[in-house]
Amino acid sequence: MNLRFGLQAKFMLLMGIALLVVLALVALLFNRQERMRMEVEGVSRQTMRTMMGESLRRQGEGAVAQLAATLTNPMYYSDLDAIGVLSRATLRNRDVRYVVVYDDAGQVLHDGSEAIANYGKRMDDAMAGKVIASRALLTQCDEKVMDVSAPIMIGQQRIGGVRIGYDLSAMRGYQDQAVGQLRGRLDALSQRYVIWIGLLGAGMLAFGALSLWLIQRLLVRPIRELAESARAIEAGRFDTATPIDNRNDEVGDLMLAFDRMSRSLARHDREIRRMAYTDALTGLANRLAFRESLDQRLLQLHGAGCQLALLFADIDDFKRVNDTLGHDAGDDVLLQCARRIEHTVQRIGGDQAMLARFGGDEFVILIQADHDPNADVRKIATHLAETLVTELGEPILVQDRQVFLGTSIGITLFPEDASGATSLMKNGDIAMYQAKVAGKNCFRFYSRAMDQAVERRVHLEHELRGAWDRGELSLAYQPVFRLVDGAMIGAEALLRWKHPELGVVAPSVFIDVAEQSGLIEVLGPQVLRQACADAVRWQESRKGEEPLFLAVNVSPRQLRNGDLPDVVEASLRETGLPADLLHLELTETAVIGDERHASSLLSQLRGMGVKVWLDDFGTGFSGLSHLRRVPVDGVKIDRSFVADVLRDPDDLALTTAIIAMAHSLGILVVAEGVEKEGQYAILRERGCDFAQGYWLGHPVTADEFMAVAC
Repeated sequence: MNLRFGLQAKFMLLMGIALLVVLALVALLFNRQERMRMEVEGVSRQTMRTMMGESLRRQGEGAVAQLAATLTNPMYYSDLDAIGVLSRATLRNRDVRYVVVYDDAGQVLHDGSEAIANYGKRMDDAMAGKVIASRALLTQCDEKVMDVSAPIMIGQQRIGGVRIGYDLSAMRGYQDQAVGQLRGRLDALSQRYVIWIGLLGAGMLAFGALSLWLIQRLLVRPIRELAESARAIEAGRFDTATPIDNRNDEVGDLMLAFDRMSRSLARHDREIRRMAYTDALTGLANRLAFRESLDQRLLQLHGAGCQLALLFADIDDFKRVNDTLGHDAGDDVLLQCARRIEHTVQRIGGDQAMLARFGGDEFVILIQADHDPNADVRKIATHLAETLVTELGEPILVQDRQVFLGTSIGITLFPEDASGATSLMKNGDIAMYQAKVAGKNCFRFYSRAMDQAVERRVHLEHELRGAWDRGELSLAYQPVFRLVDGAMIGAEALLRWKHPELGVVAPSVFIDVAEQSGLIEVLGPQVLRQACADAVRWQESRKGEEPLFLAVNVSPRQLRNGDLPDVVEASLRETGLPADLLHLELTETAVIGDERHASSLLSQLRGMGVKVWLDDFGTGFSGLSHLRRVPVDGVKIDRSFVADVLRDPDDLALTTAIIAMAHSLGILVVAEGVEKEGQYAILRERGCDFAQGYWLGHPVTADEFMAVAC
């Protein structure tokens, strides 16, 4: 029997073949779709990881670089309070896991906590080795944290560093959430696509080809375009246009979501850049923006025969505004100063001038001479500095009060003084400091001699550390006499330094170094304790005679710390010196700098029985008007008035007025710097209570003084 292979069989065969082909094509298409979905998911995951990681890295490097620059002065002066404030401010960032400030040996100085449990401990985590060894910006990552560190430099010397740890788990959570959403959307699309292809593919092969074309057009191409946009964003081009379609389906939703994400990233990038390069208070460029602009200018100017000048302007006595009127008033003053500087720079500095605020009350100005060979950047800088000194010397109205400030300006020139940005900025800072030393409210150009002065000061500070333990520091005592009967009634303790190589270092030199570096906070209690012990020895040898009081100078920095009463109480308790024999001498400017705080501390001291005297009286801001509000027992007329009391009627009248007004308030008066018999006589005639000076007695050692006193 012959089987007939008819048209129906052929049709069925063709249909079967067509079905097999369609099924094969569908199977192949499904395989390709799955691979594409995995590829899209992988590309998206990698893109988001790279993009978020790079963004976090840039944010971290910018933040740590700015924090390292801000910590330079606090680290230099060992100001743990300021370091703590800056560390805690950074630690408040929700992405920051830890902040560690360390010294050059890798020992922890601050971690942003109140207790600083790891203070002084060497960092020993897995990343600490590279951090301690690094002399530049360093970024390290492990599975949990991104560690960004930067050294803190003074010139070419590293004095420590700071590291910030960013939590990567949050970033991975955002990434997993986004990838999960993407996977869910792709899965939904895949399910719908399977049903649609299955129904249509069973009918005809041609529609399968059409379906492939539709898939290519409606799905693969948009995803490929999105991937290309993602790669552009990954490369940092956040303003790249993303494909947008008006399709009302999941792919359209994905494209719209990707477009919103791209716009959000671009907006955040602009905001981060604005925050990273702009001072929040004044709206001026900040240190980072200024440094990048300076580097770019120097690259352009090398070999071009053009000149640059940097002007470092620091507002004089600005802290007094914060202490007396509050920080809100201080911000208002800074804004007004910034506007005055900005208007002056625009008027004199030219189109290429740049103004930045480096933080606090410090502003930096860059001015550039053009290609005109007759242009002299030194003349322009001089004119600008003179104008700024005049403008900022005008009164500032804040809280219905006039505030009088000034500015100290340091100027350095390129290429005359240096060819690199770091050296120029260091030179400008040095010149500004010299303007401060010269009396403030003036300007100074940088010179090579200034470098030597700074090096000498740094060397002196280094040598002063440990000088007390090495026995180089000692106390001398200058007697104080009562003018009525000429009896010696006490002595003032004076610190002296005899260095084995430098010889005798003037107190006016090393006391200023100790004050600026913070060493006075260590030396002060040591001096007080030793002086009290010496005074006890005098009293024991003068049994039956009138006891001699001890006068000890107190630094303004000790007064600001707030622990002076505790230090005094401990010294009296350890040595056994009666409190009424101890006289503490504070400068007038230190007391009126923060009158409320000073009054509280002085009241505590007087409650213990300790006497309080104002030293260098008459040289401060206000004079006798503050005696009614600040509890003191006596004043010391400054030696500058006593020196001219015989030949200057004004000084004589002022000295007489101080004595009379102080007595009217029940306050004793001592004159210092008495070097002539005539001075002694006229002070006695005008009713001055006590006197001291070379005519009466030179400062002597403790043993020599005890021999004289007994």
